[in-house]
Amino acid sequence: MSITTHASAGPIETAIREKLTAALNPTVLKISNDSWQHRHHAAMRAIGSDGSGETHFSVQIVASAFQSKTTIQRHRMIHNALRDEFDGGLHSLSLQTKTAEEIEQTEQSRDGV
Repeated sequence: MSITTHASAGPIETAIREKLTAALNPTVLKISNDSWQHRHHAAMRAIGSDGSGETHFSVQIVASAFQSKTTIQRHRMIHNALRDEFDGGLHSLSLQTKTAEEIEQTEQSRDGV
């Protein structure tokens, strides 16, 4: 399993990691706090975010739980798992959701197999 952890992870990032791991048992989970890139947005200024908070994340996740699921179903699974975080200030997730088979197919296509 490849789960990227950062020592500077805040409480929302930690909750995202814990909840997605528990709900989906991913083989790959990479989380990036992109909040600093959105500090100039009106919505972020309204809540007093200087970009150092935890409002915007990118998540790359590979899990067998996504098998036979559409992209919207996969995203709903994640949003349902993180409902409390959205209620508590999480504003946006950029999601890349794949199965191991999809990753393998992509790699084979890239390698010309």
